[in-house]
Amino acid sequence: MSHHDSTHQDVVDVLMADHREVEAIFVELETRHGTPEHRRQLTDVVIAELVRHSVAEEAYVYPTARKALPDGDQIAEHEISEHADAERTMKELESLDPSDPRFDELLAHLTSTIRHHVQEEESDLFPRLRAAVAQEELVELAGKVQAAKKSAPTRPHPAAPDHPPANKLLAPGTGLVDRMRDALSGRPTSMRELREKQQH
Repeated sequence: MSHHDSTHQDVVDVLMADHREVEAIFVELETRHGTPEHRRQLTDVVIAELVRHSVAEEAYVYPTARKALPDGDQIAEHEISEHADAERTMKELESLDPSDPRFDELLAHLTSTIRHHVQEEESDLFPRLRAAVAQEELVELAGKVQAAKKSAPTRPHPAAPDHPPANKLLAPGTGLVDRMRDALSGRPTSMRELREKQQH
């Protein structure tokens, strides 16, 4: 837990908790234990987590960085292009069977891309946001990010090169359609769902 109590979590606390959760799944996938089906399900969960996290960052965190930081535009553009790269990798991974040799290759690429991204955000962007943005606003952003994650897509929707990825926020119902597909296919999108599935 950080220096805040949980009721006043700021946006950095929320995003760092996401980062830890994603990292835990990557570590589990790297052990290569478990059935191919379990590996497929863990991959689905990590993709859903990353998509929700990226959508929330693009909706609220990067616009805040643009306003609050002198080089905010460059930072936001850089982060968004990293999200777009990760999203293309996730799209490819989405339909691959874990026995496909490309599965581990793409998963390793995704893992290193995301680890780099997390390291950058946590060592640079996050501390600078905390220094430049009022605590009340950071707490308010935490709530907005949590809400955005509830309605966000769970599957990657790579943007066309001439559209900024944030456009996927403007496609109403994308999250809804994804969640219906997930429910119908039994695809878990969180560790809680995956654990419940394994108990049956």
